[in-house]
Amino acid sequence: MRFSREDMVGLSFVAFGVTLFVGFFYAAVVSKLLPPYENQLLAAIQNDWYYCLLVPLTLPVIIVAVYLHWLSMKMFKHA
Repeated sequence: MRFSREDMVGLSFVAFGVTLFVGFFYAAVVSKLLPPYENQLLAAIQNDWYYCLLVPLTLPVIIVAVYLHWLSMKMFKHA
């Protein structure tokens, strides 16, 4: 089985996305459930609450953006 260049680029994008998802999921959820770390970097990730709050607060912003996009397309269509 031989992969073309486009297949390899696509697979690398998927692998990069999965790696970022796992890293951010660890920072936002898993690290809060584990006991405290002695490593300074891991302790900083564990004590950071930014990503835990960022994900739920993104939903209202997306809803407003979708509504404004729909409204602007409606006005453009009927102008």
